Amino acid sequence: MKVKPLGDRVLIKVTEGESKTASGIIIPQTAQEKTQNGVVVAVGPGMKNDKGVIDPVPVAVGQKVMYDKYAGAQIKIDGADHLIVKFADILAVLE
Repeated sequence: MKVKPLGDRVLIKVTEGESKTASGIIIPQTAQEKTQNGVVVAVGPGMKNDKGVIDPVPVAVGQKVMYDKYAGAQIKIDGADHLIVKFADILAVLE
């Protein structure tokens, strides 16, 4: 399935959380915290500003990002967890 975000929305593939601590203790999936990192899969065209010109979304496909913990709509694409979030909900680009 192909998903194309609209406006200033971004499609993010959620990265899986760590299942093992640094000391080797395995954490069950029910006890793991929700991750806030992911990889940008698709970006919408942007939103019109006051002058009617479309401002592009300043993230690119393939960038790793950190997003707000409770942001976006969760969807599954080909069995993988994804989020569609507004650009304002992206907190940082990870390098």
